[in-house]
Amino acid sequence: MQSEESVRSARAGSLASVRALLVDIDGVLTVSWRPLPGAVAALRRVRAAGPAVALVTNTTSRTRASIAGTLARAGFEVGERDVLTAPAVTAAHLAEHWPGARCLLLNSGDIAADLADVTLVADDPEVVLLGGAGPEFDYTMLNRAFGHLQRGARLIAMHRNLYWRTDAGLQLDSGAFLLGLERAARVEAEVTGKPSRAFFEAALSRLGVPARHALMVGDDVETDVLAAQRAGLTGVLVRTGKFQPDTLDRASGTPDHVVDSFADLPALLGLGDT
Repeated sequence: MQSEESVRSARAGSLASVRALLVDIDGVLTVSWRPLPGAVAALRRVRAAGPAVALVTNTTSRTRASIAGTLARAGFEVGERDVLTAPAVTAAHLAEHWPGARCLLLNSGDIAADLADVTLVADDPEVVLLGGAGPEFDYTMLNRAFGHLQRGARLIAMHRNLYWRTDAGLQLDSGAFLLGLERAARVEAEVTGKPSRAFFEAALSRLGVPARHALMVGDDVETDVLAAQRAGLTGVLVRTGKFQPDTLDRASGTPDHVVDSFADLPALLGLGDT
């Protein structure tokens, strides 16, 4: 049996076989929805070279259509079909495993269009559905969710992100509240977005590419990169977004590749300068 290190080395050396890219959005292509330097040109160069591309994000404040529209206006050549969000994967997960379940949604932002087939209720839920943090995450709402969990409701979280980066700096996200709910209610959440293996498998299934021929680019070493590597993809960490100088020292593993920004990806793939 190959060691984890030998598998990682083989995977890192197989960039010539890359047929698909999964690319995080926030912190990789944009910050506060404004393009990072060189990102628009780099994505155009990569797509022109042929690999399939899916933009994969734990963003829970916007629908797929809204995200695609915002990116298109910023210069990225993408459409709604190119975007896969944690809410969209969550809706598919609920339809498969908990069809018709009554769900209480805690989330900042309107994602109703991506949860059109989910039964959302205000009282007596079977599932407490945790999205992204914002002003709605006050004591009353969290305590209400805590009560439902004590009475047997299942906890499903769209992600575990502790924070994300905006142009105002790092902002607290719902993962911090999720930890508290799990500890207090003595439950463990099902996580449907990154870093769950199911999220990466859903993205690869849509592209029709096996994990060994796919590459994940992200700014979160644990949620994006190492989680993707555990799912069999090649991982690329960018030093933008939520990346901090001690990120690699604190990480639970080693990324296959580390680059300064997404603008460096074409060169990493042997495509030359953008």
